[in-house]
Amino acid sequence: MTSSSPARRAPAGLETDGRRRRSQDSRARIVQAMLELVHAGDPSPGAEQVAERAQVGLRTVFRHFKDMDSLYREMSAVIEKEYMAVVDRPFEGRTWRERVLELVRRRAGVYEKIEPYKRASNVHRHRSPFLQADHARLVATAREILRRELPADVARDRALFEALDLLLSFEAWMRLRRDQDLSPRRASEVLEQAIVRLLDGAGASAA
Repeated sequence: MTSSSPARRAPAGLETDGRRRRSQDSRARIVQAMLELVHAGDPSPGAEQVAERAQVGLRTVFRHFKDMDSLYREMSAVIEKEYMAVVDRPFEGRTWRERVLELVRRRAGVYEKIEPYKRASNVHRHRSPFLQADHARLVATAREILRRELPADVARDRALFEALDLLLSFEAWMRLRRDQDLSPRRASEVLEQAIVRLLDGAGASAA
């Protein structure tokens, strides 16, 4: 009777590729689980919740991410992607005032998309150097976009510039949407009207 041949092992290269694919799949599931939990309203899901949602072991979560701050880095990447998607889009407004009001509508759309992730980021920002730096960079980018669209004399008016920057901020949008319970459309209208009155009061020319 002929003995059966030994089971053939996969070549080492294929085994390595398989492990790499499984590892990449686990990481992607963990990140997706984190984003889903935050989007559902939990600004601070624990590693156990992430593991359960991703259907992986707790050790797997920490094998891919040294701590939960690493997961928030992935979440910040989502925020930046949504925000930067509108940065280089050409403005439709012909005058600088029209473009500033267009910024309200642009940012309203972005803020609505990133709201759960940005709130979660804010919860952990005080204890995360990465999130602090990430927040500062996004604020600086937003300020530079505004400054770029303003005439030099308006941009040099410190009080006026800071007031415009405040009205266009995520924090102002969240105050109107959550604390004052305004719809996205109504919140945009309030911000646009406030900016128009601010510019009119400062005597800023529309040219």
